[in-house]
Amino acid sequence: MAECKVVINDTKSGKSYQKVLPDNPYINLKVGDKVNGDELGLTGYELEIRGASDNAGFPIRKDLPGVGRKQITLTKGPGLRLTKAEDGVRIKKTVVSNLINNQIVQVNVAVIKHGSQSVEDALGIKPKEEVKAVA
Repeated sequence: MAECKVVINDTKSGKSYQKVLPDNPYINLKVGDKVNGDELGLTGYELEIRGASDNAGFPIRKDLPGVGRKQITLTKGPGLRLTKAEDGVRIKKTVVSNLINNQIVQVNVAVIKHGSQSVEDALGIKPKEEVKAVA
């Protein structure tokens, strides 16, 4: 199996953190499922799967049941970016179904319930030094 990148969105601070895992711990789960943060080293945290993308970069859609890539006609939502001039246009795009399988290489999760430590401390990430602009 390929490595899996998990992007953790800390809803309290508004920051995101990335953790690389040797394999995907969220196989056979769907977008919207709630998971425990212990797999990522976040004890006491509760996370929600918000999105993902597969090994070719196609985004996952919450409203598309099943497994694998499918071509669907979209008017809005994940996998489609339209301008105001293109409002109402329908476009056929390739997206991934909502069940996470071994082809998924990036999973996006959001913190729902915080633990006793901050996310930075629990993950062992040091904050970057602020760079001041020279006037």
